[in-house]
Amino acid sequence: MNHTEQLNRWRLILGKQAGNQIPFGADGALEGGISCPDLEDALDFLYSREYGEDVRREGGTGASKLTAASWITKIRRLFPRETVEILERHALERYQLTELLTDKEVLEKLEPNQELLKTILQLKHLMKGEVLETARRIVRKTAEEIGEKLRQDIRRSLLGSLDRNSPSQVKSIRNLDVKKTIQKNLRHYDMENQRLCLEQICFHSRTHKYSQWRIVIAVDESGSMLDSVIHSAVMAGIFARLPMLDTRLVIFDTQVVDLSAHLDDPVETLMSIQLGGGTNIGGALQYCASLVENPHKTMVVLVSDLCEGGSISGLLSVSRGIIESGAKLVCLTALDRDANPAYDRRTAGYLADLGAFVGAMTPEALGDFMGKVMG
Repeated sequence: MNHTEQLNRWRLILGKQAGNQIPFGADGALEGGISCPDLEDALDFLYSREYGEDVRREGGTGASKLTAASWITKIRRLFPRETVEILERHALERYQLTELLTDKEVLEKLEPNQELLKTILQLKHLMKGEVLETARRIVRKTAEEIGEKLRQDIRRSLLGSLDRNSPSQVKSIRNLDVKKTIQKNLRHYDMENQRLCLEQICFHSRTHKYSQWRIVIAVDESGSMLDSVIHSAVMAGIFARLPMLDTRLVIFDTQVVDLSAHLDDPVETLMSIQLGGGTNIGGALQYCASLVENPHKTMVVLVSDLCEGGSISGLLSVSRGIIESGAKLVCLTALDRDANPAYDRRTAGYLADLGAFVGAMTPEALGDFMGKVMG
């Protein structure tokens, strides 16, 4: 990198306000011919807000002013995808540019990803008509992408146990049924050479024999749990398609909403989320307890930071009732892929002492855990 390009990059960092002191050098371009004034206009549209709205309005003498829509188009042309996602996230989270989500043209240009999905869920109350329909398409696409990443691992976790009682069409050495193969071929034993001639080779099935379990997933929908809410809703939809599971999904703050009827539609599930408000975990678990019909074939999965806004004694009482009934109570402090735990450790300790499983697990780990419990 030569001295002039270094100077141009510093000028971009300092912003348009430094234009009188540090003009762009040479032809005003970076390596690859990217125009420094174009880069500056795109960055200034967003980051001049650090100096206040009045400064941003006065800045710039170009032929045209950027709008939210033209800004999206411009940054897509000038920056790599990773940088575009950072700029979009700063626009929405740091500078509250809600017009990015209330303008259909702009919304259609945003990169569908989990961060955008989270923002849509937080701002969906501002959307109407065509904008809302566009947002729903983004929600569906992002949820399907998340689900596709999770589905294979979860199905393998829950369906992957060997069934020793039924044959398989999958001819793999991992599935070889040695005992049955010997039995089937004993009549072909070669006495002269003292060896067994194999005319029929048998394999174990990879399909797990099961009796149906009911899985009740209760998700705290407070703002700090948004990643977990998204993954829980997507996972519940995956669970609902597995024949061994009868899946129920409940979201709660101080109120409880049963979304079980929408599990086949991730859009309806996610768009039903109302973030914020208090937290009444005990009340949510009381509702979950009412869904327990066959305790020894029921698993209640609580997804929460365990920061109870109601009575701790009430929470522990209903938890004890679920556990003593014979149902499994699993308390997850995180369900995102990073599984970063942030929770009330005292409440977690109380629940663990009662016999609940308490921990942070990725979606894949939850699938493995459930497979072991149901096995």
